[in-house]
Amino acid sequence: MLHEPAAKTEKDAASAWKAKLGIKLFWLYCIIYMGFVGIAVFSPETMKKPVLAGTNLAIVYGMALIIFAIILGLVYNHVCTKKEDELNGKAGEAK
Repeated sequence: MLHEPAAKTEKDAASAWKAKLGIKLFWLYCIIYMGFVGIAVFSPETMKKPVLAGTNLAIVYGMALIIFAIILGLVYNHVCTKKEDELNGKAGEAK
């Protein structure tokens, strides 16, 4: 039995733009993550120091990385949706 997509898809005019943005956000996250790894490798004693309400830097930085990844995902989704609407000519239809 042949199954077709539930929704018809059109060519995405924003595809290249979204890919470039995704790569930029990926490298931004990588740089911040490299900071975490760098501290852990070259200054492990720094990771043990309490920085926020008695919680050490390793925990705070690690949780911040997780929260930052979620925020980046939400920002990416929001910005890409706006760009899709703009480039696919649907900006006025949403209202």
